[in-house]
Amino acid sequence: MLETGFRNSACGAESFGLRHLTGVHWNLNAPALYEHALERLEGRLAAGGALMAETGVHTGRSPKDKFVVRDAATEGEVWWDNNGAITPGQFETLYQDFLAAAEGKTLFAQDLYGGADPAYRIRTRVYTEFAWHSLFIRTMLRRPDHAELADFVPEMTIIDLPSFKADPARHGVRSDTVIAVDFARKIVLIGNSSYAGEMKKSVFTFLNYLLPAKGVMPMHCSANVGPDGDVAVFFGLSGTGKTTLSADPARTLLGDDEHGWGADGVFNFEGGCYAKTIRLSKEAEPEI
Repeated sequence: MLETGFRNSACGAESFGLRHLTGVHWNLNAPALYEHALERLEGRLAAGGALMAETGVHTGRSPKDKFVVRDAATEGEVWWDNNGAITPGQFETLYQDFLAAAEGKTLFAQDLYGGADPAYRIRTRVYTEFAWHSLFIRTMLRRPDHAELADFVPEMTIIDLPSFKADPARHGVRSDTVIAVDFARKIVLIGNSSYAGEMKKSVFTFLNYLLPAKGVMPMHCSANVGPDGDVAVFFGLSGTGKTTLSADPARTLLGDDEHGWGADGVFNFEGGCYAKTIRLSKEAEPEI
């Protein structure tokens, strides 16, 4: 198996059950991922240098195709009226089928942090089928330095395979698209969706589940800070203007989508900006 890049040599793909891969590219930087994405015809370069990619039928998240393992630990902690459930056995079948589907593929892996506060962040490893998905999640989450990568052991793992199609009868899901979450095993499986936002929202899902027990309120919001240290928080559903409102030239942006509020203040879960590009213009939103 061909492996490039840098990682903890004691914690590779086989430690997670990924075997018989053609290769793994570990923690590649943006220029390298651009090259792979263009060579693999995953996208095109825009005039300004941005990488453009098609997400196919899913141009947003697919919340009805997201399922959480229902077990003794989650039974009383998850709001089941509005969250799909699968059994531990169904998740295990899905997990094994993901591993089988990955055989023979070349994957891209990123070791990252979900959360800016070292006291609450979660070490996250993301395996992706697409180079541009690896670029996306590397941009969105927070990157360890070289010394931290050498000892990096993930607490949660995401496998993102857009080519994988779920079987509702076999896997207990709604369609051939699936986002399956097992809080006990700290695994997320994403199949049949090229919408990269499923990965970052999966990290938010985990922090949303874990942090309240640690005295931190997870928030779907944008936030900025003024010259005197005062923090403003903007709540709203996707597309309601959180990013636009927080991009104030007189204030410093903390983040535009996901934050935690604990005893020591407000902190970003991410490291990038999640601004929508549709109808984006220099005149209407110059800061973005």
